[in-house]
Amino acid sequence: VQLQASGGGLVEAGNSLRLSCEVSGRIFIDSYILGWFRQAPGKEREFVAHIRWSRGYTYYADSVKGRFTINRDNAKNTLYLQMNSLKPGDTAVYFCAAAPIRTVIIDNDDYTRPSKYNYWGQGTLVTVSS
Repeated sequence: VQLQASGGGLVEAGNSLRLSCEVSGRIFIDSYILGWFRQAPGKEREFVAHIRWSRGYTYYADSVKGRFTINRDNAKNTLYLQMNSLKPGDTAVYFCAAAPIRTVIIDNDDYTRPSKYNYWGQGTLVTVSS
């Protein structure tokens, strides 16, 4: 299974950027939650957003709620993160990841932990200038 993230770059504060993450390989993606995380220099990896692939249910970190949108294209097996109103504090390497769903009832907070995810993309750098 491979996750290939792309779309990062340098943007000015207030502008937008869209990240993509192509998922390939032997994965029954309907049984997964796909997420975006980010890691700024010297900081721990933090949760950004996740989506239940089969149903499209989404969940966001408070820091990005109302500015970022996670969605997916089923036909292309591609995950997206639309980032609007970017701030310098959004500067980080962004990672996409996939976590298998192992329970009938899903606790959204559970899937904010990086340890739940067993497949990771390589990361794409987003730099927001002030």
